[in-house]
Amino acid sequence: MWDVLAAFPAEALIGFTIGGLILNFAPGADVFFATACGIQGGPRAGIMAGLGVGIGVVWHVTLAALGLSAVIAAHPEALSAIRWAGATYLLWLAWKSWRAGAGGGSARGVVSPLRAVARGFLSNAMNPKPVLFILAFLPQFTNPAYGPIWQQIVILGGIFAFTGTLVTMGYGWLAGVLGRSLSSRMGVVNKIAAVMFGGLAAKLAIS
Repeated sequence: MWDVLAAFPAEALIGFTIGGLILNFAPGADVFFATACGIQGGPRAGIMAGLGVGIGVVWHVTLAALGLSAVIAAHPEALSAIRWAGATYLLWLAWKSWRAGAGGGSARGVVSPLRAVARGFLSNAMNPKPVLFILAFLPQFTNPAYGPIWQQIVILGGIFAFTGTLVTMGYGWLAGVLGRSLSSRMGVVNKIAAVMFGGLAAKLAIS
């Protein structure tokens, strides 16, 4: 693995890292999810949700390295099943958040760090878009001359997952700091989080 990493030209790795960071900083489903968790549960919940999202990316990279992502992508029914499972999960989070805002639950929808990590992981793992994105993005930076392609996928995917996790955790933390300033109006905060979760579910369902 180290010899494969050493075979990459420095400029290629730098270009890949910069390109990945640009994609990571552009707000997407993962960022909005961590933001919603941060707004609702505070800085720690936002950070841990971002970590869970990063673990989800590692999951997708692993599938790609094993060749399983290509199998999934070749079966539209599998992608559809994953998409609907993810949308249903996000709708469930939206319902719980809305209920909390109406006094039907805890004032903080995401409290346990482990639960925040699990939710972040599931939100990413049950989204078929990363499957297609990784299959389209990572291979562009591979070269058979550097070594086994699967090892290159692992290396590039590890870099992308690491930088993306830091960025998403940062968004979650910032949202948590801002949400804390609204702690006296948690009913409104929980409803905002519910709308964000619901919006993500709708976007995933119709995409």
